[in-house]
Amino acid sequence: MVAVTADPSALGTARGLGRAVILLGPPGAGKGTQAQRIAQRYRLPHLSTGDMFRDHIARETEWGLKAKPLMARGELVPDEIVLKMVGERISQPDCRNGFVFDGFPRTLHQADELERICKENNLGFTIVLHMVVNPEMLMRRLTGRRICKAGGHIYNIYERPPKVEGICDIDGSELIHRQDDTEGVISERLNAYEKQTQPLVKYYTLRGLLNPVDAMADADAVTDSIAKILDGAKISA
Repeated sequence: MVAVTADPSALGTARGLGRAVILLGPPGAGKGTQAQRIAQRYRLPHLSTGDMFRDHIARETEWGLKAKPLMARGELVPDEIVLKMVGERISQPDCRNGFVFDGFPRTLHQADELERICKENNLGFTIVLHMVVNPEMLMRRLTGRRICKAGGHIYNIYERPPKVEGICDIDGSELIHRQDDTEGVISERLNAYEKQTQPLVKYYTLRGLLNPVDAMADADAVTDSIAKILDGAKISA
């Protein structure tokens, strides 16, 4: 088994997994942080629908203009728009050896479509990591989250603050508090998750693909737990 280390800068010795890795869990469960670490360790592209949409919004594309008001209210973007964007991204060459999904799928229809796309691209069984965390910690994590404007590095003013307030430790860029990380919008996002995304836990459990992860532990411990699951899947492939 490949040695496990929680330091992202020391990762990156493995080359792909030949399958999709899904991080399933509510907003604030740590999916973004862990997806970045997985992507670096296994040299996989890190796909985030949230980041994709924010890029489209900034460029004022057709998809971005449709998604902007929905995201501002904390509502989920319709499957029709999401699936077009995701399908286009997965078709790119860098996804041939697998990829890490952060924020997708969010509905049963999306999950079915993702499995279809994976089969078409000759990828092995999907690995689903279920990030488990209680609602109180979720609210604390989300209201305290700050994102590096340039590199997307993630901080939390309560748990993992930057060395200098408002400044990224890595590249010195400004840290921003996203509009969708305010308490009112967060409540809407959590309600939407419970109604539309929670059924995915049952969906993947019935298919034997669900791997629970204690996401209330510190980030390094969570990384260690995930690496053990993925290394085991890589060996058994």
